[in-house]
Amino acid sequence: MPLYEYAVLNPDGSHGEPFEVLQRIGEPALTKHPQTGEAVERLISAASVPRPPADRIKGDISNKSLEKQGFTKYQKTKTGQYEKVLGDGPDLIKKEDHV
Repeated sequence: MPLYEYAVLNPDGSHGEPFEVLQRIGEPALTKHPQTGEAVERLISAASVPRPPADRIKGDISNKSLEKQGFTKYQKTKTGQYEKVLGDGPDLIKKEDHV
C-alpha cells in the first residue's frame, strides 16, 4: 500500500501541518483529517520505491565491482582535471574538452 502525504488546509487556503496516511491505491483521497476533522489536501511528493535488501548498496563500491559492471570511474586531480581510474574512455578529461 502506498504512503500518501496530506496537509491540513488553513482558512486562507495555505497548507498547514503535513501528515502521512497508508492507503490502498483504489481508495479515494481524504478530504478531512482522520483525527481532527479539519479539511485536508493530498500533496504531490516524490515516489519512494523500496528496494530489496540484496540490492541496497552498503558502503563504498570497490573499483573491481564497478569495472565488472561496465562502469568508468574518473578521479579529480589537484589541477582540476579528471584522470581515468578504470573502465573505457579517454585517459584524461580537461575543462576545455567539454566547452
